[in-house]
Amino acid sequence: MHPSDASLFQFLFIPLLIQPNRSTMEDKRLFLLDGHALVYRAHFAFITRPLINSKGLNTSAITGFVRTLWDLMVHQKPTHIAVAFDPKGGTFRHEYYPQYKANRDAQPEDITIAMKYIPQIVEAFNIPAVMVTNYEADDVIGTLAKQAEKEGYTVYMVTPDKDYAQLVSPNIYMYKPGRQGNEVEILGEKEILANWDIERVDQVIDVLGLQGDSVDNIPGIPGIGPKTAVALLKEYGTVENIIANAENLKGKQKENVIHFADQALLSKRLATIDTHSPIQFDATRFNLDPMNKEKLKEIFLELEFRTLAQQILGSDAGPVASANQAGIQQSLFGDENPVSVPSNQETPKADYQIAKKNIDNISHNYHLVESDSDIKANRNAKSAKNHQL
Repeated sequence: MHPSDASLFQFLFIPLLIQPNRSTMEDKRLFLLDGHALVYRAHFAFITRPLINSKGLNTSAITGFVRTLWDLMVHQKPTHIAVAFDPKGGTFRHEYYPQYKANRDAQPEDITIAMKYIPQIVEAFNIPAVMVTNYEADDVIGTLAKQAEKEGYTVYMVTPDKDYAQLVSPNIYMYKPGRQGNEVEILGEKEILANWDIERVDQVIDVLGLQGDSVDNIPGIPGIGPKTAVALLKEYGTVENIIANAENLKGKQKENVIHFADQALLSKRLATIDTHSPIQFDATRFNLDPMNKEKLKEIFLELEFRTLAQQILGSDAGPVASANQAGIQQSLFGDENPVSVPSNQETPKADYQIAKKNIDNISHNYHLVESDSDIKANRNAKSAKNHQL
């Protein structure tokens, strides 16, 4: 359950919206992240301008995920946190509806590669990664959210997935990452009721049961879209009651509700997040603990994450790069406030460097080029050498 539309700029330039005084329980604030949904969102945010490192690795999904996680930690300051991932293979929904999500394309190879790194990064942050066999991340987050709410926590479900709206309650919110340049949204009951045009939060699953969901291959009832679903629910309240009163409907709508009644009930069942999955909220385990900076250094070094290393690891990262401009020490990314150093002072060596090779430890072979023929000859020589390699 993961939309693929998102904005590149939200990761780099849009500050996260801080919601003050959302609850009187600010000292117990649990953030639950839908790992796969956020990874997909990040991947497609950069789809037209992918981030490729010197090894040819597409780091778009990893960069976007880490940026979202770090911005959340800095600006929202959770006391407790966890990331939920989908398990490999099917879930209990496939047992009674094998076609569930069958229309989806194969997972992009770049995301498959990214998923080798992201759990390692989560672990290095000392954030628990949770996964339950046979249950989707939605079910795990829903279960933990309801359990934590009973223990006095304010819970934020971090996801772009609309289906989580059904879980919102007085102390459970959707923390929806921004899109198309907009701020992040924190949605409570009032916002869900307005956005879906319904009277009760639990009617989210009735809407999905009637209209279906093409993303997850949930069929719904043919001919019933969002507006018709809402209109029927305003009059009859639930899918079950609409079916019970099908004789009061007219024309093709009446025919479809009667004919596809079982399909509507199945669709509602498929859309319902299971809040009783086999996992238990553990406040101690989900407490936000200090990150493992050494482990993060290793991963960022491999991925060549210069900017993120500087932002997250701070002084522990060491200078990532420096310019040879006389008297100025600069970032490769053009910091607005370069640090002035005396021109006769040697630039300090970095304790932590992304690239192991630099201008000081590789050999140099210079050629004087004075004409077009020299350029052509040099190009042909390089081409021949590369061909031999």
